[in-house]
Amino acid sequence: MSPAVIKRFIFLMFIALALGGGTAIFYDSFFERPPGDYETERGDMYLSTHDYDQAMENFAEALRINPEHRGARMGLATILIATERHDEAVAELGALIEYLTAHLSDDDPTGRGALAAAYANLGIVHDRNGRHEIALQNYIEALKVDEEAVDGPGIIDRILHDPNPSTIRKRARYLYLELQKPVDQQILRRPEIDSKSRTYKP
Repeated sequence: MSPAVIKRFIFLMFIALALGGGTAIFYDSFFERPPGDYETERGDMYLSTHDYDQAMENFAEALRINPEHRGARMGLATILIATERHDEAVAELGALIEYLTAHLSDDDPTGRGALAAAYANLGIVHDRNGRHEIALQNYIEALKVDEEAVDGPGIIDRILHDPNPSTIRKRARYLYLELQKPVDQQILRRPEIDSKSRTYKP
């Protein structure tokens, strides 16, 4: 067999493998995804720009398609917190925690991250409403479930927003130490720091 034929064969095989791989990726991306993923991703996009109405529409559509979509439920809870609908947020996060606890498998790191984030966000809501003991309990649960998932914003967020952001661990430690003091010596609110707390969306 001539070198030219071998070279052409190798070239054609390379093209075939590339096309096959690309087709597999395309198929996995668009046909093998859980129902509601596309709508949830659109909701996340609008959430990142604080367009809460559009985000809510997309999360609601995702939940219409798949009522158990945990990303969409977390997105909905995040909007409720951002728009200060705290009672609704507590109910949504409580239901999400109950669902994830009942259905979480040992080989589901994404699910553990979602559960940790739900506990963290529930703690934030209680914290903002003066229920600091309950907030501390939720922060501790978040750290127990998956500390890495609630370790604070990533490097991009640190560069854009705050190089030394508030984290669940920092807040939990602060609350714990303050709650050990006599009530008249406790300082449980520090507005200039508390205002920087950010919700978690895995």
